[in-house]
Amino acid sequence: MKYYIIAGEASGDLHASNLMYALKQQDETAEFRCWGGDLMEEAGGQLVKHYRDLAFMGFTEVVLNLKTILNNISFCKKDILQYQPDLLILIDYPGFNLRIAEFAHEKNIKVFYYIAPQVWAWHTSRVKKMKEHINQLFVILPFEKAFFAKHEWENVHFVGHPLLDAIQNRKLKNLEKKPLVLASQKPIIALLPGSRKQEIKRILPVMLQVVSDFPNYQFVIAGAAALPFSFYEKFITDKKNVGFVHNQTYDLLENATAALVASGTATLETALFEVPQIVCYKGGFLSVAIAKRLVKLTHISLVNLILEKEAVKELI
Repeated sequence: MKYYIIAGEASGDLHASNLMYALKQQDETAEFRCWGGDLMEEAGGQLVKHYRDLAFMGFTEVVLNLKTILNNISFCKKDILQYQPDLLILIDYPGFNLRIAEFAHEKNIKVFYYIAPQVWAWHTSRVKKMKEHINQLFVILPFEKAFFAKHEWENVHFVGHPLLDAIQNRKLKNLEKKPLVLASQKPIIALLPGSRKQEIKRILPVMLQVVSDFPNYQFVIAGAAALPFSFYEKFITDKKNVGFVHNQTYDLLENATAALVASGTATLETALFEVPQIVCYKGGFLSVAIAKRLVKLTHISLVNLILEKEAVKELI
């Protein structure tokens, strides 16, 4: 079968790549054309666009980059028609993928959606169109199936969170914890400021403000796979006691005493490594103002959302 897969960020790249390996075990003739990252390419996908060129977040950022986004959507539609996949698989990334789902449905292309848009947080009105355009929906959070059941959607399958598999497989392979090569031997406080340029620019400087308050610890930044050290360097040139690792987030968490974590998938990853954390987030003024009026949640981190209580501190 021919699969066309779209993931628009680092976590989607990870989960899509694992899905591709699993599909290969079931279908030896599987062919993949994809939007995503290095992991999907390593899994055998023909990469069309890298997520580093797609990751626009927040209301303001989307408006400023609207022309690029619309061009990407137009190109994607043409590319799908040219490839003629047997199945389109969409991974999260709802602002883009829901438009592609509607297009594919109109063209009689079967659509599977893996890792559902968080319409339970906001934009509940999207559910009606999702039901019309998506053949099968695969959800990863325990409360999502019940949410969609309230909207009378039957083709929804709870498959568990893929991070559980990714981290468990890692622990099985690495029986001994690998030490990080760092300049200091002080206990580590990990800094996970996100994977997108826009959020790192806002969140990392705030995280770094606490460094001088904890001289007996070293702070180590988890650099995103798609961003070079040069992007981070300007934030830490005048900072002592700050280290950096590139694409080694799990190694860092295995060695960390505590962590400051940007809200997102990383909060769940940190919890699964049993590292105490403070969840933080900072958005643009307009984006935050709009979100406060639309988002219907009491918590922002996946840890607290799943447990339905504040198990980790959230600072917005």
